[in-house]
Amino acid sequence: MKKNGFFKNYWFIICMLVCIVAGTILGLCWPGATVLEPMGTVFINAMFCVVVPMVFVSISSAIANMKTLRRAGRVMGVTIVTFLVTAAIAAILMYIVVSIINIVPANFSVKEMVTETQEVTDVTAGDLIVNFFTKPDFSELLSRRAMLPLIVAAILFGFGVQMAGGPETLTAKGLADLSECIMKVVKLITYYAPIGFFGFFAYLAATYGPDLIGSYGKTLIVYYVMCFAYMFVFFPIYARFGGGKHGIRVMFQHLFRPAAMSFGTCSSVATIPTNMEVAEETGISKDVSEIVLPMGATMHMDGSAMSAIVKVAFLFGISGQAFGTGKAILAIIVAVFSSVAMSGIPGGGGVGELILCSIFFNSSPEQFAVAYTLALGIGDLVDPPATMINSAGDYVVSFIVSRYVDGKDWLEKKLAAGKQAVDTKK
Repeated sequence: MKKNGFFKNYWFIICMLVCIVAGTILGLCWPGATVLEPMGTVFINAMFCVVVPMVFVSISSAIANMKTLRRAGRVMGVTIVTFLVTAAIAAILMYIVVSIINIVPANFSVKEMVTETQEVTDVTAGDLIVNFFTKPDFSELLSRRAMLPLIVAAILFGFGVQMAGGPETLTAKGLADLSECIMKVVKLITYYAPIGFFGFFAYLAATYGPDLIGSYGKTLIVYYVMCFAYMFVFFPIYARFGGGKHGIRVMFQHLFRPAAMSFGTCSSVATIPTNMEVAEETGISKDVSEIVLPMGATMHMDGSAMSAIVKVAFLFGISGQAFGTGKAILAIIVAVFSSVAMSGIPGGGGVGELILCSIFFNSSPEQFAVAYTLALGIGDLVDPPATMINSAGDYVVSFIVSRYVDGKDWLEKKLAAGKQAVDTKK
């Protein structure tokens, strides 16, 4: 009975794990496995189509159905502070590592790596602010490329419903019902996930496998190792702090799914539905998860903050400059805040590299062009583990937010209630 119960509870995770391993082995053994990318693209496109309405509905529903405006404000305030603190911790840790380990290989050649001219677009502070909060037309909000403005619109709409009567309004009830229906659609799409994962991991292994031993090899090894170390060392610390004595065990029971989803798809947005599912299974309050997780997909970027420090350290290394404390402090500040703001700019990750290079490597147009090109190259190669830390970390952060919103013993109460429900059925 126990054996059957195990497979009944974990058959889907086992299927995903088998497909990930099989896809990775196939990609490493067969370079032509890149042709399997469409198998994964079908899955991620389906997710993208449902995620945009889900984000708007879930956030506005969570705020509209909260008992008080004070709770909504508290959830968002704690969420944003936690995002900034964990990103700062990640950036500082990465700086400590790269200050100890020389990540630039002795035989590195700049000429070999710069093979094409990158198009650089100036981004002003005004552009950052405008694109962070707004879009010029309502129709432009309905896109995954406008997630931050969409979140702002959802927050405003949610507070508008609160002011009109909150949970007692028909709008709030309709939003809650619609949110539940969208999650059922997500569940249907998720059944295709193992096939999509097989295609994605075969493509990733075939595409990036050779680069891991190339000119960027040492840098990538350090970054990949640090990402997994951060996940297995600091995620448990965050979970223990947020969820108490049961936090680590419960977190590891559910962490694999969002981690695998984000690593394979390289998309925080596509991982939102999976994070929602594991948050519900964990017992995190719906109004907390429906605010923290969508916001986290665009604003919680621990992996991106770590990659920013790696890029700067690499560029300082090849240029023969010292990456001293003063520059490190500035780099960490830029890494933390640009990792939040860059997702509000069309063109995405390239803006982070643009900001870093404009600050540290702007002595000449030639130096800037080379630094920007190399930073973009590293960014593409570290994207899978960076997204994994970003997205799986969203789920872990919800433990911390729950602690401050629902009390230190929130998880213990949820587990006790679940056990009581099982005993009652028996």
